[in-house]
Amino acid sequence: MAKADYYDLLGVEKSASEAELKKAYRKKAMELHPDRNADKPDAEAQFKEVNEAYDVLKDADKKAAYDRFGHAAFENGGGGGQRGGFQGGNADFASAFSDVFDDLFGGFAGGGQRGGQRRAVRGSDLRYNLRVSLDEAYKGKHANLTVPSSVACEVCNGTGAENGAEPSTCPTCTGMGKVRAQQGFFTVERTCPTCQGRGQIIKNPCGSCAGAGRVKKDRSLSVNIPQGVETGTRIRLAGEGEAGQRGGPSGDLYIFIEVEDHEIFERDGTNLYCRIPVSMTTAAMGGELEAPTVDGGRSRVKVPAGVQTGKQLRLRGKGMPTLRGGSYGDLYIELAVETPVNLTARQKDLLKEFEAEAANNSPETQDFFSRVKSFWDGMKG
Repeated sequence: MAKADYYDLLGVEKSASEAELKKAYRKKAMELHPDRNADKPDAEAQFKEVNEAYDVLKDADKKAAYDRFGHAAFENGGGGGQRGGFQGGNADFASAFSDVFDDLFGGFAGGGQRGGQRRAVRGSDLRYNLRVSLDEAYKGKHANLTVPSSVACEVCNGTGAENGAEPSTCPTCTGMGKVRAQQGFFTVERTCPTCQGRGQIIKNPCGSCAGAGRVKKDRSLSVNIPQGVETGTRIRLAGEGEAGQRGGPSGDLYIFIEVEDHEIFERDGTNLYCRIPVSMTTAAMGGELEAPTVDGGRSRVKVPAGVQTGKQLRLRGKGMPTLRGGSYGDLYIELAVETPVNLTARQKDLLKEFEAEAANNSPETQDFFSRVKSFWDGMKG
C-alpha cells in the first residue's frame, strides 16, 4: 500500500515555512493523539504517520531529499527514518513531541514556569471546629480563637535561605520542578528528585525555619458568629490560613460550627420544639401553662379541654432566627398528658368513682374496642 504524501498528512503546501509546518504538526498531533481518541483504533497509526512526516519535513536535508525523490529517499537505509517509522530521528522527535505534550496537558502540573523563575505556592487552608450553645446560636457571639498555623519566617522573609538570600535554580530541572524521560514512544514527566518539585534549591538553609520558609505559630483571631448558625454552618476567613511559600498567598481559614444540644429545646432548622407535661385534670378540663422561650422569657399557653398526648401548640416567631435573614421560626409546644403515680387510698376511690361516671367520656377507647369486637366476630365467621 502506497504511503501517504507527507505534505498531505500535515495539510500544508510544499512552500510552507518552518513555523507553518510546526503549527500544522501541533494541530494534527493534538487531534490524533491516542489519549484523546480511545474509541478510534486507527488513531495511533495516524498519529505515528503525522510524526513521521514532521520528522522528515522539519529537517532541511531530509526535506530536500524528500522533495526530490519522495519516499524512495528513505528506503534501503536512506538518510531518514526507517520504513514505517522514524527511528533514526528519536532525539529530534522527542524535542518536537515535548512541545505537543505541553499543548496537550498544559505544561507541567502545578503551573511550572520556564527559565528558573520563582514558583509561588498558595498556603494550605485550615479548619477550626467551634462548639457553641443554642443560646449563643440564638443571640450571636463574638469569639476569640487561638489557631495553630504556619506563618512566614521573619528571619528569612519566607525565602528559606540564610540571611534572606535568594534560593538558586535547581540544576536538574532548571526551575521547572519536573523532569522528563523518554520511554519508548512516550515522554513521561516526574517530580524532580533534587528539589522535590520546588524548582529551587537552598544552599544555606535558614537556621530559624530549617529552609521551609515557614514556622509554626499560634495566632489569635477575633470572629463574629452571626445569629442563626446551626451545626454544619461554615464561616470562611480569607487569607487566615497557612502562609504561602516563595511569596505565594496565604490559604483560608474555615470555621465549622457545631451547636450543642439543649436540655429543654430541640431544634429543626429555625423551629424549636419543647415537650411539656400536663396533668390529667388539666388535659381533661383545659387550663393554662407557662412555656419557656429560648430568649429566657415565658409565654402563657391555653390548653384546650380534652387534649391528648402529642398535641402541638404553635407559638409564632418564638423559634430561632434565620441566618442573616432577620426573620424567626416558630416554637412548638408538644403536650404530654401525665398519669398520676403513688395514689393514696382516697385518690383510688375517687378515680374508681370517676371511671364509673365517665363510661361515655372516652370516644377513642369506645371506637377502638368497637373495631376490635368486629374483628373478632369476623374471625369467628
